[in-house]
Amino acid sequence: MSSNEDQITQAEQHFEVDFPQDYRHFLTTQGSLSQFVLPADDFLVINAVADLIEVNEAGEFQERFPGSLVIGGDGSREMLTYDFRQDPPPLVLLDVSAQDWSSAIHQASSLASFLEAFPQTGWKWDDPEP
Repeated sequence: MSSNEDQITQAEQHFEVDFPQDYRHFLTTQGSLSQFVLPADDFLVINAVADLIEVNEAGEFQERFPGSLVIGGDGSREMLTYDFRQDPPPLVLLDVSAQDWSSAIHQASSLASFLEAFPQTGWKWDDPEP
């Protein structure tokens, strides 16, 4: 098993979840992403697996949003987050100052569909439900 796969397994154990297959594939092939995406004109960050625990603990996301896993964001206040309260877990956007799940804005049903649509749609800001 590669070092990256070991880190993925350790993160899954830490958060007590099984990452969706497309997210695992992203982590093992690309690892991370931090770039301005055209033509959407939006910035997108997807954190490396090595940063997941620190990012989630820094924002106390596990306490405020049980079942959450922040995997990235817009490089500023908005956090791209899996909602593991659902199966399969969708991706939602949460502001760092949000107090509960009612602020979540649905982005996509999977990372693959999110990454496919993002260059055209960018961040969705006004869709609280899928």
